[in-house]
Amino acid sequence: MNGNRVFRVAATSARVLTGAVVAAACVVGAVLAIAAPWPTVSHEPAQADVTPMPGDTVLVCNGDFRALGRDSANPFEMVSAATPTITSGGSDGAPESTALRVDDLVGAGDVRRLVGEVDGRIAPLLGATESVNLAEQDLFGFAAAPCRPTSTESWLLGGTVATGAKDLIVLTNPGAVPSTVTLSLFGTVRASTSVIVPAGAQVALPLTSIASGSEIPVVKVTTTGSPVRAVLQSSLTRTLDPAGADLQDAVTAPQRHPVIPGVQVIESPADGSETAVVRLMSPENDAQAVVTVRTVGESSSVVELPIPLTADEPTELSLSAVPPGEYTVEVDADVPVLAGVREQDGSGPQTDFAWLLPAPEFDSEVLVAVPDGPDPRLVLVNDEEQDAEVEIAEQGAGDPTTVTVPAGSSAAVDLDPRTVYSVTPSSPVHASVTMSAAGALAGWPVWPAAGAQQSITVYP
Repeated sequence: MNGNRVFRVAATSARVLTGAVVAAACVVGAVLAIAAPWPTVSHEPAQADVTPMPGDTVLVCNGDFRALGRDSANPFEMVSAATPTITSGGSDGAPESTALRVDDLVGAGDVRRLVGEVDGRIAPLLGATESVNLAEQDLFGFAAAPCRPTSTESWLLGGTVATGAKDLIVLTNPGAVPSTVTLSLFGTVRASTSVIVPAGAQVALPLTSIASGSEIPVVKVTTTGSPVRAVLQSSLTRTLDPAGADLQDAVTAPQRHPVIPGVQVIESPADGSETAVVRLMSPENDAQAVVTVRTVGESSSVVELPIPLTADEPTELSLSAVPPGEYTVEVDADVPVLAGVREQDGSGPQTDFAWLLPAPEFDSEVLVAVPDGPDPRLVLVNDEEQDAEVEIAEQGAGDPTTVTVPAGSSAAVDLDPRTVYSVTPSSPVHASVTMSAAGALAGWPVWPAAGAQQSITVYP
């Protein structure tokens, strides 16, 4: 081999070796690059918290108490048994009041639509409640219910089709377009029906029209078109004697922790009739629930009652083990449930009953209208870990009173009838108004301000 050939071989070998080294370095560099963190550029999405412009505050009242079946020749005819008295007020003065049509009620009085017009970005506070005393041959008792906003979905919890009961589903549409209302029945009988409620009108139908044969009926109310106000009017006759009347507001939605303040447990009569019963239902899912009963003003429980719930099957739980007194009833469940308590003051003639429903939390000023009626009380419950200070002031008169509601406990305040109060808590509380006397029971939850708007997060 001559010198030139030796040189060419050496040069070629050097180039091959250099290429191999470079290739290996590239592979190592690529591996290290994959393993090493890459520089990143991140952009937080633009967002803003926006409070929608409030609309007018609109409340819908219930109107006359209806009597069913007074004419044996026309047993489904409804006639006006009594016109309620109404107590109302607003933060900007008296609300504007207009009357709605009631074409299916003989001798009907006015069903009121109350409006507080928005001023700039502030919706006025409104409070209004109706009450009625009944002492007729076929009706006896005291009933009261607040005027409330409409909704597209709600639940009527406390109905019955037992012998002697005459329960009516009352639907009111204050809107400008008709509403198609679907009534879905839960219980031992399942059924569904639809009702057209004309614009600016109220209609009613007997609960028995969809719930005949159902032992513990619960009705879901859903609407298309205008939202409606749904109320359950109840009356009871034992043998031939009237034995109570009630107006029950609708429950807006199931909750995992319903709180029902102001439940009165009265000593059981000699016949052993239940004077306090909890009704529960878990829509869609099986549930495990615990019912806790606490004396008003105390944090410790009187009784805790665990109860399993089967999906879509209403059930009832007796409070017969609870001694007479005033209580808060709380339910803790692993899924959202519906809950209510039926209280009654006896089983004979000239007795009364009432359904008490869960009271939602509120943390800002509300107006509470107390109607004409016996011994009104405001019962406050504090679920939080710190004491709450609640300022209560008669609207337009006098100095406010401050009530301390201890953490995990409750308190009660006596009120005056035919009076509107401003109630302002320092932190979230639940509250109910109760009214009671012999043969007269009523109670209803205090709701957050109807015109309040919550801020929402907007992503442009």
